Amino acid sequence: MVINGSHLNSSSPEPSDSVLNRPPWVTTTLGCFLIFTIVVDILGNLLVIFSVYRNKKLRNAGNIFVVSLAVADLVVAIYPYPLVLTSIFHNGWNLGYVHCQISGFLMGVSVIGSIFNITGIAINRYCYICHSLKYDKLYSDKNSVCYVMLIWALTVVAIVPNLFVGSLQYDPRVYSCTFEQSASSAYTIAVVFFHFILPIMIVTYCYLRIWILVIQVRRRVKPDNRPKLTPHDVRNFVTMFVVFVLFAVCWAPLNFIGLAVAIKPEVVVPLIPEWLFVASYFMAYFNSCLNAIVYGVLNQNFRREYRRIVVSVCTARIFFQDSSNDAGERLKSKPSPLMTNNNQVKVDSV
Repeated sequence: MVINGSHLNSSSPEPSDSVLNRPPWVTTTLGCFLIFTIVVDILGNLLVIFSVYRNKKLRNAGNIFVVSLAVADLVVAIYPYPLVLTSIFHNGWNLGYVHCQISGFLMGVSVIGSIFNITGIAINRYCYICHSLKYDKLYSDKNSVCYVMLIWALTVVAIVPNLFVGSLQYDPRVYSCTFEQSASSAYTIAVVFFHFILPIMIVTYCYLRIWILVIQVRRRVKPDNRPKLTPHDVRNFVTMFVVFVLFAVCWAPLNFIGLAVAIKPEVVVPLIPEWLFVASYFMAYFNSCLNAIVYGVLNQNFRREYRRIVVSVCTARIFFQDSSNDAGERLKSKPSPLMTNNNQVKVDSV
């Protein structure tokens, strides 16, 4: 969850309250950084969504969560980030109270939706690999859609209390309307725990179990019966693990700063330099554009579909399914199963 340590008492941000005297190069750098993030976020996540829509090999239960995660990343690029960009160029918030509240609300929806979707992906991968005999029943198309709807319902429920505790306020240091930790220390601690630490613990457990089981299976099987685990199979699983790691790395500094401030504000606040807070905040922003890049770099199916979509844009065929979904290619990209005596362990495409 986004955390900040400002102490603005006004319910409506005014330009006179939000002007900072910074060197021009600072605002220029922050503005260019955010423009890059917005452009890559929008283009990259649209590529992800269209890739799953067009390619039959990518339309599976696991990738429903991938599309949901892409939507969560798109939310901030479409509305809150452009408003933050406007605030940077005007050196203050001049868009009024309503836009401030909507921007802060959607930013919270995006980050909580992202971590909840990443948790859903980890649980999906855990069930697929560690409990594969039950996977098809647990993750039927209908059930998967229900899981995604549940994720977004929980996301909205998690962010709604901010509207009642007055915690969505403008922070001039980062030119953003966001979560104000000083509204309530107890509430801030609860937010960091339930919206960041607990999901991270669940995801870590799922991926540790997956790695342990795969290693155990590869060591137990006899050499003559040992299935081949190709680099392609490994990359398919590693892709979502990397998405999780990047999210944790990008958001951990900001969350732990907020947690420390909430526990002992009078001691911690003076010790946190402004540059560190701003850098942590914009690093968290940057995470929204990384997932699509990870898919393209680590997943062959996404990378191929990215290329086809770019070519299709030039020929106005983007909404038509590609002929790449033939049986031959589908056989080439079929994952290799790992067999145990009691279960079947599989490493599927993302």
